[in-house]
Amino acid sequence: MKIIPRGTMDSSKCLSPETHEFRVPQRGVTTMEAMETWLKSEAYLEYVGFVTAMNQEVKGKALTIDCHQSEVTKGLLVLLEKLDTWITETPPIQQPQRFGNKAFKTWYTKVKENALDLLQEALPPLFYRAIPEIKEYLVESFGNSTRIDYGTGHEMSFCMFLCCLFKIGAFVAADNLAVVCKVFNRYMVLVRRLQTVYKMEPAGSRGVWALDDFQFIPFIWGSSQLIDHPRIEPRSFLQEDIVKNFAKDYMFLGCIKYINEVKTGPFAEHSNQLWNISGVGYWAKVNDGLIKMYKAEVLAKFPVIQHVLFGSLLPLTVASMPVSDLAGRRAKLSRESLPKPPDGFSKPSIVSNKEPNSSSKEDSQ
Repeated sequence: MKIIPRGTMDSSKCLSPETHEFRVPQRGVTTMEAMETWLKSEAYLEYVGFVTAMNQEVKGKALTIDCHQSEVTKGLLVLLEKLDTWITETPPIQQPQRFGNKAFKTWYTKVKENALDLLQEALPPLFYRAIPEIKEYLVESFGNSTRIDYGTGHEMSFCMFLCCLFKIGAFVAADNLAVVCKVFNRYMVLVRRLQTVYKMEPAGSRGVWALDDFQFIPFIWGSSQLIDHPRIEPRSFLQEDIVKNFAKDYMFLGCIKYINEVKTGPFAEHSNQLWNISGVGYWAKVNDGLIKMYKAEVLAKFPVIQHVLFGSLLPLTVASMPVSDLAGRRAKLSRESLPKPPDGFSKPSIVSNKEPNSSSKEDSQ
């Protein structure tokens, strides 16, 4: 039975792209007080519904699964491939700064200036009227051209772009698997290349409590992929051979592979929260904890949500459906400034609090 989030994948509830009044989305959460509206808004429910529905869809399925690929799916894959080619055509420049290569601004400007044409090539003419609205989410999903940084807010913008494609009917339920396993995974390949080629800074990294410097969603969907896997347990991602052999099949392991490539030193030191997660007994619990953590540490954080765009497809208006856990999220907002472990994995005690030495690390592998 398919999980259909409110208003995102039920084709019978898709709006008409020929008559709907689209509008260019804008930032709407400019104060902490406005977070109250966001947490009970149509946009929040639509977005969380999309994330959880995709999470359910990929449960137990590898990235290499043979799935239906619509013309829209194929068009977006061509679009992302073209953006990858533009990275090759826009090499990093020589500059005194080690991080934040300014060539990214050139690449980003090219994307922004060509976004309309890119989407017209990727989508059927029926959806052209929606492009002025949805292209803003696409452009925002690759990082900030001023700070030359990338974070979970940019990742969220791409997911909102995908969510909007469901809302206008460009994607339908038959596309669910391909949206995650093909389109989103291709996006991950692209943004990792952006991060490494242009030495992008993490946007708003939380240091020791950060799950990852750049991403979050692939850990959620990736842990769902591994639920009930006959061989790979949560502790397995600390094993080099498991990561090497299965990184292309499971997003979670792909994330670990990337971390191992760009970071040095003991894993428990540079990725403490992930080290703790490796002590959880089974993937379903990891997945549930990551969803709770995402809601608390990304969706309930003003520094992230202040940059989110709201338009006609994802409006910042109070939803008619009550949000059951609103009270809990309100309470979290008042504790923004205090360093604390993220929800879902309450504190770093899932495994030993004592810093593992090199021998114990090798034993775990």
